[in-house]
Amino acid sequence: MLQQEYSRYTAQDQLVWKVLFDRQTALLHKRAASAFAQGLAKVGFHRNAIPDFAEVSQRLHQATGWQLEPVLGTLNDADFFGLLAQRKFPATVWIRSMAQFDFIEEPDLFHGVFGHVPLLMDKAFADFLYFLGHVAAQHLHDAPALAQLERLYGFTVQFGLVLEKGETRMYGAGLLSSAAEIHHCLSDTSKRQPFDLATVLQTPYSEQHLQEQYFVLNSWEQLTESVADLAAILSSGWQLQPVR
Repeated sequence: MLQQEYSRYTAQDQLVWKVLFDRQTALLHKRAASAFAQGLAKVGFHRNAIPDFAEVSQRLHQATGWQLEPVLGTLNDADFFGLLAQRKFPATVWIRSMAQFDFIEEPDLFHGVFGHVPLLMDKAFADFLYFLGHVAAQHLHDAPALAQLERLYGFTVQFGLVLEKGETRMYGAGLLSSAAEIHHCLSDTSKRQPFDLATVLQTPYSEQHLQEQYFVLNSWEQLTESVADLAAILSSGWQLQPVR
């Protein structure tokens, strides 16, 4: 079982965390969902030190029953969704270099911990992610079903937007942890549309580039509803074809 060997983080690693933390918190002022800001405060992250996974897991477990699972990198679908179904979030133990500040194709510690953990302090969001993992665990040998589950995960957990008091706010970890993605999302060229499950399930998704499409929830309740609706679609055997 992999452990986070905290003593192996260098002064350079700690500096990367500090600079990223400062930059992202500044960029996200009045742009991040309130649940993220509240979760960031509750989980106790600060600029001066990379979080200790054991301490984070303890706070998470007390708040929502979740914990971190240290990993080296990207997992396959079975392992990834299997962990979510156990209320365990895979968090990469390595942190990006100075040269990778703006965009990385593979998730690192800053993305996994700063981007994802604060929302996991929110019970409703944490339950949504658990239910998504639970549904996925029942379809691990169904490639079309997994593709649709990945789209729902990608356009919500990774790059989702939500309306709060008439303002569009960011809650997806891929946005929260990436200055390049934030600037791209805010640009006039980015495409946003109201969240609609059928459209999400038909929209191709990739993390290998900045997103071409963002979906905006009109309320957090849409997340829970989306999992229930997708579970019904998958159990019926009906598959939507991706938009080309």
